[in-house]
Amino acid sequence: MTKILRFTVEDVRFPTSKDLTGSDAIHTDPDYSATYVTVFTSDSNLEGYGIAFTIGKGNDIVAECIKHFFPIFENMDLENLENEIGKYWFKCVDHSQLRWLGPEKGVVHMAVAALFNSFWDLIAKKNKKPLWQFVVESEPEKIINWLTFKYIEDVLNPEQALQILNKSQSEKKIRIDSILNEGYPSYTTAAGWLGYSDDKIVDLCKKYISMGWRHFKVKVGLDLEADVKRLELIRKTIGDDCHIMVDANQQWSVTKSIEHINAYKKFNLLFVEEPTSPDDILGFVKIKKAVGDVRLATGEACGGRVMFKQFLESGSMNVCQIDSCRLASINEILTVMLMAHKFNVPIFPHAGGVGLCEYVQHLCMIDYVLINGDKNNKFVEYSDQLHEHFIYPCTLKNGNYMPPLDHGYSIEMKKESVTEFSYPNGNYWKNNK
Repeated sequence: MTKILRFTVEDVRFPTSKDLTGSDAIHTDPDYSATYVTVFTSDSNLEGYGIAFTIGKGNDIVAECIKHFFPIFENMDLENLENEIGKYWFKCVDHSQLRWLGPEKGVVHMAVAALFNSFWDLIAKKNKKPLWQFVVESEPEKIINWLTFKYIEDVLNPEQALQILNKSQSEKKIRIDSILNEGYPSYTTAAGWLGYSDDKIVDLCKKYISMGWRHFKVKVGLDLEADVKRLELIRKTIGDDCHIMVDANQQWSVTKSIEHINAYKKFNLLFVEEPTSPDDILGFVKIKKAVGDVRLATGEACGGRVMFKQFLESGSMNVCQIDSCRLASINEILTVMLMAHKFNVPIFPHAGGVGLCEYVQHLCMIDYVLINGDKNNKFVEYSDQLHEHFIYPCTLKNGNYMPPLDHGYSIEMKKESVTEFSYPNGNYWKNNK
């Protein structure tokens, strides 16, 4: 019987603020960072890895919070964890004291995400499968036991969720063959960071077109006139056969959002992401009414399934952007995917950050095979940074994510990268104080 013995958590930070990778209208100097959890078991060949993603300061706070959950699982049988993972997930998010800091959002929720991301990595490895394959090959009744429907039963209950999962069973083999052969389409954010010069953006757009990308996301938000000029430049560079989406990263008021989005309409945008506060559901409703058929995207900063329920039910979330480290891992992500499917809202996972592309490749495969069955009009974010630090980095071909075939959840980092960029005592940070 394999037991969970102990855990470590490390504060790993990469100095992306130096070249403004990740920069946007609000987050002007991000250092892409990960709270990196390792689960050690009595089997020396079986370890689990998980992260939550931040952009620098505060990464240590998330790392410290994760430690509060370790005693629950130390000396637990791995078989018990796998069989009862839904129960233990809810025990953590509904912790009688720690939930006061949320509940089910913020630092505590991100800590649960990192921990359970490591558990799902461990469980998939135990079963000798990549995580996406382990999930889609699990029985629907088993999957339902991983989930909680508390607070969302009025829009999705277990019976409805089971019906969705059962409906997809007959198509699973066809869908799996499709992604194994063709992959899953992506869009790139790597060409459009706000801190990049016009020349750099043009060069990057040409580079990614040559590599197969046809969908480009651009950061906007600080200056309307400058934004329009930048969009004109990008449209001229990529042509009319490619697609543009824009991301304001929560910069505007409701009124400003309406003004800016209406000014962008001539660029035929695929969507506008996070125009205003990610918590302002009624604000999004007002914006949607004022901009007509322009699709609004949000979700990467939504703290939990309850906020997704409200956005989806209101009709103001036209693109659902789940985040693999903001939602509390697979247990909650699947619930949101099922809700989005019920409301016929496509999933475009957020992946601008270290390790997030490695995670979302599994999520888009799960959504396609197990729930939605459509990948013709859905795209997953891709950002071309920091993949070299992972043992099993994501693989793209002609702009498509190819399914990971290595066992687990694809997030194990190279030991030398952890040593170099651990904060504050890693080699990089000691030499650059």
